[in-house]
Amino acid sequence: MGDIKSKEKVLGRQRRHKRVRGKIQGTAQRPRLNVFRSLSNITAQVIDDIAGKTLVSASTLEADIAKQIEGKNKVEAARVVGKIVAERAKTVGITSVVFDRGGYKYHGRVKALADGAREAGLDF
Repeated sequence: MGDIKSKEKVLGRQRRHKRVRGKIQGTAQRPRLNVFRSLSNITAQVIDDIAGKTLVSASTLEADIAKQIEGKNKVEAARVVGKIVAERAKTVGITSVVFDRGGYKYHGRVKALADGAREAGLDF
C-alpha cells in the first residue's frame, strides 16, 4: 500500500520536469546537463537531445566516485559529482551546457552539483 502523499510528490516533480523540458533542449553545441536526485544518490548526465544520446555522465553509484565521497554528506557528494561530470564533459570538448534541474528546487544538492560543475569550468 503506497503512501498517497509521496506519490503526489513524485507526480508533482514529474509535472515540473515536463514543464522545464518544454522550455529547454540540449543540442550538440550546447547539450543539456540533467540532474536526477534520489534519497541517497545523485546522478548527472550531459545529453544531446537532437541525437538522443547521453554524452557523459557521473553518479554517486560509480565505484571510483563512491570512494571519493566516503565520509562526506550528500551535499558535498553532489558537489564532487558536479566537478567530475564537468571534467568528463571537457575531455569530450563540451564547455557550455543548458542546466536541467529535473523538476527539483534549485537548492541543496541540486545547487551544489551546479556549483561544482561551474567550479570545474562548465559554462551555464
